Amino acid sequence: MSAEPIEARRVADDYVVTGQICVEHLPMIVQAGFKSVLCTRPDGEDPGQTDFETIAAEAEKLGLKACKIDVLGHIGITPDNLTQFIDAWEDLPRPIFAYCRSGQRAATLHAMAESQIG
Repeated sequence: MSAEPIEARRVADDYVVTGQICVEHLPMIVQAGFKSVLCTRPDGEDPGQTDFETIAAEAEKLGLKACKIDVLGHIGITPDNLTQFIDAWEDLPRPIFAYCRSGQRAATLHAMAESQIG
């Protein structure tokens, strides 16, 4: 996957969402001041998708924390996914750069948890 420009959407002061990223995006994410990356999609969802382990390894080399929550697109967000998000929100340094296929799952998780994460 090549490093095409990132079209990120800010959903909170310390939380941005976008579609799938690749390792070449990580230096730009660091340079923009993010402290963590959060993946909300399973590996292998699309052909050519960079797997989370690859992104996490490079992210950690660059000083980013990395976390993954497998939200299955055809099933949707489960109560367990929401609990995992709230735990990640409490544990990850912010600001957080979150991604999935389009950014929608990452944004929806935040919206669902917003009343609980204040």
